[in-house]
Amino acid sequence: MNTGTQATDHTLVLGGIRSGKTALAETVATAWDRVTYVATATAGDDEMAARIDRHRAGRPGHWGLIEEPLRLGEVLQAQARSTHPPGLLIDCMGLWVSNLMFAGEEVFAAERARFLDSLANYPGPVAIVSNEVGLGTIGMDPLTRRFADELGWLNQALAARCHRVVLSVAGLPQILKGSGF
Repeated sequence: MNTGTQATDHTLVLGGIRSGKTALAETVATAWDRVTYVATATAGDDEMAARIDRHRAGRPGHWGLIEEPLRLGEVLQAQARSTHPPGLLIDCMGLWVSNLMFAGEEVFAAERARFLDSLANYPGPVAIVSNEVGLGTIGMDPLTRRFADELGWLNQALAARCHRVVLSVAGLPQILKGSGF
């Protein structure tokens, strides 16, 4: 169990769709004494609801759950105020960026800044799941290009703030920054 974790115990797990990135982040989180899963997804249709249900069923029952599609900074600040802040597994930045884009420019800018500031000050371990968008083609429309740009810039900001960055390829961890897995 990891009980003496410093604020620098933050891991970013990047990967493509179905690359195994969430499973790798969950592996990181199993070493923590307390885990709260922070989910950014919303069930907008039956297929997405089924995906969310599969994720829930696959997690340990004793893990906490917070579902928050927009205000991740607020979640980190609230959890940081607890007597013993839990390890946070945040899944996923791609959905979060999409949610923010549809919430409007003002919300996008404020929530992105608040999240990055809150992450820098979070006293417990954090594992963040994000899609790597830098390996694909350039989008055909402005919205897709903006999404890829925003998520790519967010991934860079997160990588700068995390002590470990892992790229998941076919479920295999490729360490980009930091040590061990």
